[in-house]
Amino acid sequence: MTTDPRPDGPGEDAPTLHPDTRAIRTGRVGDGTSLAPVLWPTSTFVSPTVDDARRMATSVGADRFYSRYGNPTVSGFEQAIAELEGAEAARAFASGMGAVSGVVLALCSSGDHIVAQRQLYAATQLLFQAVCPRFGIDVTFVDGTDPGAFADAVRPGKTTLVFAETPANPKLDVIDLDEVGAIAGPVTVVDATFGTPVLQQPLRHGIDLVIHSATKGIAGHNDATLGVVAGSRELIDWIWGFAVLQGAPASPYDARNAVNGIRTLPIRVRHQCETALTIASALEARPDVVDVRYPGLASHPQHELAMRQMSAGGTLVTFDVAGGLEGGRRFVESVRIAQHATSLGGPETLVTHPASTTHVNLLPDELAANGIGPGTIRLSVGLEHAGDLVADLAQALDHAAAG
Repeated sequence: MTTDPRPDGPGEDAPTLHPDTRAIRTGRVGDGTSLAPVLWPTSTFVSPTVDDARRMATSVGADRFYSRYGNPTVSGFEQAIAELEGAEAARAFASGMGAVSGVVLALCSSGDHIVAQRQLYAATQLLFQAVCPRFGIDVTFVDGTDPGAFADAVRPGKTTLVFAETPANPKLDVIDLDEVGAIAGPVTVVDATFGTPVLQQPLRHGIDLVIHSATKGIAGHNDATLGVVAGSRELIDWIWGFAVLQGAPASPYDARNAVNGIRTLPIRVRHQCETALTIASALEARPDVVDVRYPGLASHPQHELAMRQMSAGGTLVTFDVAGGLEGGRRFVESVRIAQHATSLGGPETLVTHPASTTHVNLLPDELAANGIGPGTIRLSVGLEHAGDLVADLAQALDHAAAG
């Protein structure tokens, strides 16, 4: 009898390993001796006996029963995220918004109250302000950068969920994780998509659940649509029960691509952060660019906080182009190396005009409250050479200024 030389994951050494090593060794549950993630492309598994079928149908996370309940490839991805976040467990969804809505509807009922920050991805904001009231769930929005705002808005015995996003989409506002994590009573949730587990780990600050749109930096190659939530086994098991009914499980194809992305996540993020700082510094020096936002810059309003709870400034830069809507339009249509697309975290540098895309469904006063103007640009830094990107952005800005 031979022994399988491949462990299912980092095991007992995981807490002592650096993120680079964890990213390589984790997410291998069920892979056997294969170095590449094994794809289980099936929706259905054979059950040897009636008793086996009953056991799996009534067990949390059975991954060889029916893929809406679980799938071995998806389990590998969930294990990887849990390891990287320092969590007990994770549950994957078909998209980032699938994870957000799954958490909200799994934990909140009619008559409950949610505290959420105003600086949010627009789809999350619309879920809170348009969908939650239909189910009798009350939501209070606060300025997440205002010290004490989250705690002050909590209604003892009524608030079931406190929801934060940091760095926030698209202006990169940074929320104090320790402050939110110290709130007793409601479940605290942080969307950490922009940070990835490499740059920050909200659970270490007392947060109960961390959410990612793994479509973005985690998968990192624009070839997967995926969401995930990680936290305690108790909370994830409860969310799993709702997720099975919600019916938005992660695709094993996307989960496999995401595990492949995780292998290079730390080194990708390091390169992107270095380039982002170079670009942000260059943009700050231009008179035709205003309000450059990058947590790694000393000029960022929460720079000191960001550097306390993030290992680097992140992979996104946000700024406003002079000339309003027409200036922004000319800029995004003039880039040559960067590309105009509505996503982030991939190898290609992308420029996005939030008022026309990610936040297009917000009213003018809501856009203004989030600091989004007609010339606001969100830049997702890719893996190209920093010098080439700086030159490309400079020529696009020159074109925008020329009119």
